[in-house]
Amino acid sequence: MKRRTFLGLGAAALAAGALGGWTLMHSGPQPLLLSARNDSSGKHFAVGYRLDGSQVFATQVNERCHDVIGHPFLPMALFVGRRPSTESYLIDTRDGRLLQTLHSEQQRHFYGHAVFHKDGEWLYATENDTRDPGRGVLGVYRLQGEQLQRTGELSTHGIGPHQLLWLPDGETLAVANGGIRTEADSRVEMNLNTMEASLVLMRRDGSLVSKEQLPERMNSVRHMAVASDGTVVTGQQYMGELSDRVPLLAIKRPGQPFQHFPVADAQRQLMNQYTASVAIHSELRLLALTAPRGNRVFIWDLDSAELRLDAPLADCAGVGAVAEGFVVSSGVGRCRLYDCRGERIASQPLQLPAGLWDNHLRMA
Repeated sequence: MKRRTFLGLGAAALAAGALGGWTLMHSGPQPLLLSARNDSSGKHFAVGYRLDGSQVFATQVNERCHDVIGHPFLPMALFVGRRPSTESYLIDTRDGRLLQTLHSEQQRHFYGHAVFHKDGEWLYATENDTRDPGRGVLGVYRLQGEQLQRTGELSTHGIGPHQLLWLPDGETLAVANGGIRTEADSRVEMNLNTMEASLVLMRRDGSLVSKEQLPERMNSVRHMAVASDGTVVTGQQYMGELSDRVPLLAIKRPGQPFQHFPVADAQRQLMNQYTASVAIHSELRLLALTAPRGNRVFIWDLDSAELRLDAPLADCAGVGAVAEGFVVSSGVGRCRLYDCRGERIASQPLQLPAGLWDNHLRMA
């Protein structure tokens, strides 16, 4: 089932774009928003915008991208190919210059996510071993000048890895193993009745710290956010029946087991068994989630699980924390800022291109 059916938005959709995973990077007086997007004819772009809507760059690329990973201190970012892409794109964030088209190894493809290590020298990307479909690996790449060179790979200790993030120590990785086997050049699930989704914590050398699973076999662990205290929250995509009552948010607090985050049944039903992007605002201790199949944005108190916001937003996509609260993109409408500093959360549209944004956004 596709996440969205794009609406016909006309010629203006090139400026509106389909962003695949925003990233806002503090570069000068205003943050820079980075993402992948399509135009109305289906061409793929890596783009950068200021939050006031001014475009910094729009670089056409060969394949659709998913997430965007900014370098910790250099003006570059990797636009990661969407599963089962075999290309990712290293972009100069000052002017959009394409520094490198990064190709996956033979019998490997990208799963849409990667991370740079804090020292800026190493990058880790989730990949599929198509010889043993679904066997999760992290491709290990070293940045040399303006080029990433693959030096090896590590097991993710699971199947179908999707997002990965650093814990606050900067040396331990959290990996969301979706549990789904797919073959090369395919998004067709091969093992829904025998899925093995898991949340893995692992060290940079590949050694396993922990591996935990949710009780529902068909609950695919997909996207994550990590708080400054090491709390990990994951959003799931349930591959079973729409009528099944399955929680779609889970949490692992430091020293505690991986378990469901309490969500009221009314909000669970609105998610339609699918979550897209997760973000945590560590300073405000808030958790945000987009549910595009239900056209809803949710915000909870991270500590008490109190629901702070349940708001409609058509085909909501990426979510990222900013000083005021959260920015959320939309596949068919205006991007919005949710100001969470007061007792009541206030929402306002942003002067950014409207519509066709994809799953993710990030701020840095």
